[in-house]
Amino acid sequence: MNKYILVSLLLLICSTSVNSKEIQIKNHDKRYNLGLNNEEKAIFLSEMRQMLTSVQQIMMGIGMNDKAMIIKAARYSGNRMARATPQSIKDKTPVSFEQIGGPTHMMFEELIINAEEIDEGDTEDMASLAEFTGILMKNCLACHVAFKAD
Repeated sequence: MNKYILVSLLLLICSTSVNSKEIQIKNHDKRYNLGLNNEEKAIFLSEMRQMLTSVQQIMMGIGMNDKAMIIKAARYSGNRMARATPQSIKDKTPVSFEQIGGPTHMMFEELIINAEEIDEGDTEDMASLAEFTGILMKNCLACHVAFKAD
């Protein structure tokens, strides 16, 4: 019987230490929680993955000197995405989120315009697209530093 009590106490201590570590991690994460429900969170995170995919495809297009690939990839994360975001998600995002998100979607649109104006094979213009993509990604980083979707 004493063995059962000892095992029970050890299990209780172990589970308590795991939970306290989880609590410590959560307390150190100072990002603003958007407070999305499970369905909104799935949609929102899908949009974030699409933006990451767009950036990856844009960089691939720059490396391959493929203007059409760059334009196609940027279109997925431009205004089309912003307009398609459900209103329930938009209603939960604070102004500070919108001040990053709106301009980021517009930067994808600007990237499209810049890519459309490039002459085929112009490596200097491709380098400027890569630089612009890096600037765009600063917005992505700023958003991920400030917000979370738990």
